[in-house]
Amino acid sequence: MSKHAIDLTQFDNDYRSEQPEERGDFESVPDGKYQVTVEKVELTEAQSSGNPMLKWTLRVIAPKFVNRLMWRNSVITHNTLKYVKTDLHLCGLDLEKLSDLPKQLKKLLDVKLEVTKKTKGDNENIFFNRRIETGRTSGNFRQEAGDALVPF
Repeated sequence: MSKHAIDLTQFDNDYRSEQPEERGDFESVPDGKYQVTVEKVELTEAQSSGNPMLKWTLRVIAPKFVNRLMWRNSVITHNTLKYVKTDLHLCGLDLEKLSDLPKQLKKLLDVKLEVTKKTKGDNENIFFNRRIETGRTSGNFRQEAGDALVPF
């Protein structure tokens, strides 16, 4: 965050005359299995509870909807520690203590994963299935995964 306030007054007149663009509803990717790469991970606070939370941004790399984004939030509580630790382990990050996580977040970037997206009502959930080992091309992975990548 900047130490001084950012002056936006130079844009005020133009801003008043601009009209917002009309955009259609953003469609999320359909439920199914996808290969993704971890594009961004931030440690933040959940708005509703104030609990610590990992905010994941995942970019689809195969088999369909390439370059589309998916998001996953992992709220950290005493009840969710097991799941957070499992996800970090799956991504190749085994920590001695969770307080080391902020310094290790960079190690999660560019990790390739197979994930499953499931929607129930208004809730979209992204589940980490497994890590895709580096050095494996997506063509080999697709062949190996077979019909597991067909959205259900």
